[in-house]
Amino acid sequence: MKLNRATRYALYALLELAGDPEKHLSATEIAQKYEISVNHLVKVLHDLSRARLVGSIRGAGGGHRFIGNPRRTTLYDVVSIFEDFGNDQGPLPEPGTDTEIGQALGLVLKEIDDITEATLRSISISTFLKTMPVSEKPSKN
Repeated sequence: MKLNRATRYALYALLELAGDPEKHLSATEIAQKYEISVNHLVKVLHDLSRARLVGSIRGAGGGHRFIGNPRRTTLYDVVSIFEDFGNDQGPLPEPGTDTEIGQALGLVLKEIDDITEATLRSISISTFLKTMPVSEKPSKN
């Protein structure tokens, strides 16, 4: 599955913050660690804040922190903010979709989407963090 840039940035940030929910990290700190655009990350963090997954505090000692429930928040909850599940059809049908092969292919692709969605819904932030190797877990400084 290929995720768009905003989705990847959101997962990097959210998982980093969820690794130590009491710690505040600036967008710059997260962007530097993952070598990503701080400007783009700020927009992503704003979207995560509107979804009530990330909170922020301004000023010295401020930054962003995870405010969701790591046992209830799933990868799907994050990915679905930035990716469009189940609505692959635009206003007009794609060429070839009205043929037998096109319809059969559509069914297979829908099944793949359904499996992907079910998998993302089944993995909580807490579960994901437990599966990471110790050397890869976000640092708790």
